[in-house]
Amino acid sequence: MGDLVKVKIDNKIATVTLDHPPVNALNPAVLKELKAEFDGLSKNDDVRAIVLTGSGNHAFCAGADLKAFAGLGPQQSAELVAAGHAAFNAIEDCRKPVIAAVNNLALGGGCELAMAADIRVSSDRARYGQPEVWIGLLPAWGGSTRLPRLVGPAKAKELIFTGQMINAQEAQRIGLVNKIVPDGEEVRAAIDIARAIHMKAAPLAVSEAKLAINATIRASTREAALKVESDAAARLAATEDLVEGVTAFIEKRSPEFKGK
Repeated sequence: MGDLVKVKIDNKIATVTLDHPPVNALNPAVLKELKAEFDGLSKNDDVRAIVLTGSGNHAFCAGADLKAFAGLGPQQSAELVAAGHAAFNAIEDCRKPVIAAVNNLALGGGCELAMAADIRVSSDRARYGQPEVWIGLLPAWGGSTRLPRLVGPAKAKELIFTGQMINAQEAQRIGLVNKIVPDGEEVRAAIDIARAIHMKAAPLAVSEAKLAINATIRASTREAALKVESDAAARLAATEDLVEGVTAFIEKRSPEFKGK
């Protein structure tokens, strides 16, 4: 466990907390720890779902630590962008479902971090935005890719070109946020979703479903996406969990999935 990213596992649910006060800003060290933790959790058979949040009351993550950008040339900037891509891709590609519990500000890299998760639960006080253009940058940690997929190209362009901040209600209306809860309840609500996944769903089925959905988003053709779905179904057909799920349904009892 690192100093800037804390991980707690309880009843097969991992809670990953950015702990870089006062606003959980992202720098190379934080990004490195994020990638390492999610790479490990992806392979951890004792984890069925992951909640991602930020420490404190001020911000989920207020974005990049701008001091890390000061004086960087093109080569160093490219390396920092690559570090952000690696960390956020580790979240998006994690074999476990990831639910972001967004407490207050999610700006710039913080909004991009939330978008790397599968599901976003928001405090009703949270604010979202991609203000990079205000300082001469663009959302380069996946924001220009993930935001259009979530809210559509036109709305993404409006938010990125203007840098405007939106509240939780608007974020939900445009599809950036799944659920809004009273401030302070976002982690509990995210854990409730994680627990529902853990208690009801076969873990391998969830993992393969995530893979198939992500492939659909990225695929250039319908046939390529359907091939990923078909291959995933074939892998699940060979699992003990599928036998258990069908048997439990026939016997009218709750299944006991083992992730095998």
